[in-house]
Amino acid sequence: MAGGLVGLLDDVAALAKLAAASVDDVGAAASKASMKAAGVVVDDAAVTPAYVRGLAAERELPIIKKIALGSLRNKLVFILPVALLLSSIAPTIVEVILMVGGSLLAYEGAHKVIHRLRHDDSHDHEKPSVAVGADAEAKTISGAIRTDFILSAEIMVIALKEVLHEPLISRGIILVVVGVFITIAVYGVVALIVKMDDVGLLLAGGDSPKTQKIGLALVTSMPKVLAWLSVVGTAAMLWVGGHILIVGFDELGWTTPYNLVHELEHGVHGVAVIGGVLAWMANTLVSAIVGFGVGSVIFLVVSKVQEARTARTAGAAGPAGRTEVG
Repeated sequence: MAGGLVGLLDDVAALAKLAAASVDDVGAAASKASMKAAGVVVDDAAVTPAYVRGLAAERELPIIKKIALGSLRNKLVFILPVALLLSSIAPTIVEVILMVGGSLLAYEGAHKVIHRLRHDDSHDHEKPSVAVGADAEAKTISGAIRTDFILSAEIMVIALKEVLHEPLISRGIILVVVGVFITIAVYGVVALIVKMDDVGLLLAGGDSPKTQKIGLALVTSMPKVLAWLSVVGTAAMLWVGGHILIVGFDELGWTTPYNLVHELEHGVHGVAVIGGVLAWMANTLVSAIVGFGVGSVIFLVVSKVQEARTARTAGAAGPAGRTEVG
């Protein structure tokens, strides 16, 4: 009996060790996938606070909470089951979808860079449109959740690509962890940014000169923080988008871009002390260049299509708009 109990305890201990190892593996995989996906969301953290501009201050956090819950629903209820199904029956399609997402990221990044180079600040496409009126809050939340769907799909597919080698159950758990972590991180930062002005104004109205100085610094620094986040986010979109495309081309059979990047990394990796950093910088720079190149081509095509559509619309409206005078 005692021997049987000892044997049972040994089995339990072995299972516990196996479970702990599995948790470690899932945690490591989720961390890796989250880091890769994080490059997609930096810019969104700078843009999303605009969804609550013009609304009552006491409603800002509740609105952000509802948007965050909607984002989580996008990831876990709609995107996750489809992603797991595709990864099980057609993993190549996952790669194709990922490359489409990478192309979209590259286009978005190039779009921002080109307009900044042109000093074109008249385009409001970078800022979410906020509804006004009695049902403004509901419309704002609904619009933000719809916009979030594309971003969430990109995040989940990027994370999925990093864990395709994992068993199905582990893959699902990892994607749930990534989805929850990224959502909390993004909308936590958004909530912090949104309320930072209020905190600054509260401190600026205090009695202590030191407190007032801190409050004023918070208020005046937030536009700079948002601008910095936007720049970092644009660079991240170009880097992540370009990297996705390079790796995707390699896995689909066109190995030249990936091999060139690998050779460039190998050429600087041997430098003492900083070789690893230089290799990472080389990969990042080339990926960003590829992302900007592909994104610029897509931008040019989209611009030409829009111009042609506008010309057709104007041509069709012209004759109808004339009146006879006689």
